[in-house]
Amino acid sequence: MPLKRIRLELARTPEFPEGSPAHGYEFVAPLDAKGHLESREWTESKGACTVRRFWARDPEEHGSLIHRKDGSWAFSYEPGDDDDEPIFRFDRHLFVEGEYVTVTEHDGVARPFRIARVSPAVIRR
Repeated sequence: MPLKRIRLELARTPEFPEGSPAHGYEFVAPLDAKGHLESREWTESKGACTVRRFWARDPEEHGSLIHRKDGSWAFSYEPGDDDDEPIFRFDRHLFVEGEYVTVTEHDGVARPFRIARVSPAVIRR
């Protein structure tokens, strides 16, 4: 199953009423033909399932898409749970452009993100 690069951009919030393409995530994950996350395929390709968090003028953060023991998904930037950013019902989302997902960020706030782009991932080895 081919890996996809998914770009999430901040959706409308009180702080950003129009949303913001300068705030978001870009990550790599295996998706099925309909756009659902494939956890079995993730197991085989988890080393390639990376995430990049970009937040306007803040430094970028780089980490991994992880599948936790409790079955939930998160973005993780360092070993341990302290920095993990859980993703609400990640395995139930349809990853197609225009859909929305919610990520609970470092500050504990759950923010909405719009799926701005889904494209084939080019993995450099």
